[in-house]
Amino acid sequence: MAKPYGVVIISHSKDVAKGVHDIIKEIAPDVSITHAGGTEDGRIGTSFDAVNEAIESNEANKVYTFYDLGSAKMNIETVEEISEKEIILFNAPILEGAYATAAQVQMDEKPEVIAANLKTIEIK
Repeated sequence: MAKPYGVVIISHSKDVAKGVHDIIKEIAPDVSITHAGGTEDGRIGTSFDAVNEAIESNEANKVYTFYDLGSAKMNIETVEEISEKEIILFNAPILEGAYATAAQVQMDEKPEVIAANLKTIEIK
């Protein structure tokens, strides 16, 4: 059965996005995890269309999103304005935040507990 919350990874590098995805899928096999990284032509950067696709293709209606740099965050925030999904965004380190969150979603932890735990690793 699919979990009600999913995880989305957004990076400026397709390899980083895929690598983080692969790592957290090991700890959370029942969590919908999607990712986007790089530009359409394979360069370092982010793409609004790819970020939108990663969020919209996630099976969950509520997604925790993690990013590496500012323009990735801007793309997530722009998708948030047009998406019907609940997009949950914390300024947590991309790997640590995604890993901890996916593990907690896998264990059916309460969203308020996940939020409290993410705040302890949030980047100020």
